[in-house]
Amino acid sequence: MNTMTTLFGGLAAVFVLYVAAGAVRGLPPMLRAALAGLIPLVAYFALIVGHWPRLDVVAIHISVFLAAALVLFALTQFRRRDAGRMHWAPKLLTAFFIGLVLINASLLYIANKGLPEPIARWWLGGDGKAVYSGFSGVVAHGQGAAKAVSSALSEAHRESQLGWQVEMSGLDGSGDTRQLQLRVRDRTGLPVDRVEAELRLSRPGAAAPALILPMSSVEAGVYVGALKVPAAGRWLVELRLLRDGEVHYHGTQELVVP
Repeated sequence: MNTMTTLFGGLAAVFVLYVAAGAVRGLPPMLRAALAGLIPLVAYFALIVGHWPRLDVVAIHISVFLAAALVLFALTQFRRRDAGRMHWAPKLLTAFFIGLVLINASLLYIANKGLPEPIARWWLGGDGKAVYSGFSGVVAHGQGAAKAVSSALSEAHRESQLGWQVEMSGLDGSGDTRQLQLRVRDRTGLPVDRVEAELRLSRPGAAAPALILPMSSVEAGVYVGALKVPAAGRWLVELRLLRDGEVHYHGTQELVVP
């Protein structure tokens, strides 16, 4: 489920629960606030079981839900104390927490989606190209880094010796789903069959692909598939051609989805 949905949905639940608990006679305002903040929080934890998000996202939900319950409790106390015009202190407290929620939501949106394209291009530059400023993940480093470089060089040498000609169309189309067609020929121009073709879609710097798309053979040397991009932003499309379980061709290109 979308983080913005759970965040603002939980805020609405806090408000509704606090108002509903006011109908219970004899229920202290502090207990009303505690129940209004904890029940949506427990429901959120139950919702993310099995697909735990990042720890910063969980921390934002905890702080926002409990802060909203605290603000409602403070407003209730000040209204009971001053039956007339509300003092400036609770107004300032309310404005502070509303601002906190808006700032957290903005930072959360930027971390996941990046800055809006015009702002990102103006702030970061891009020489007229699309700029993606969202967090793309982390890259693991270890002893396998040098081996990976050596393996990549060996793979590039095998591809040059093989001489396959690979052409892909449809990747620069519009819409969420793109109909792709791949043509593979050998160095003499003849179609290459008995090949397993697959696309891997991932964010730059991500450790694992977000989507793996096997492509189907429709005729000798021609493979097709429907690629549905999960979200907007900058993606890396990795094409792999395998035969007998061994990678014979490997290529990567960038895809920017507005």
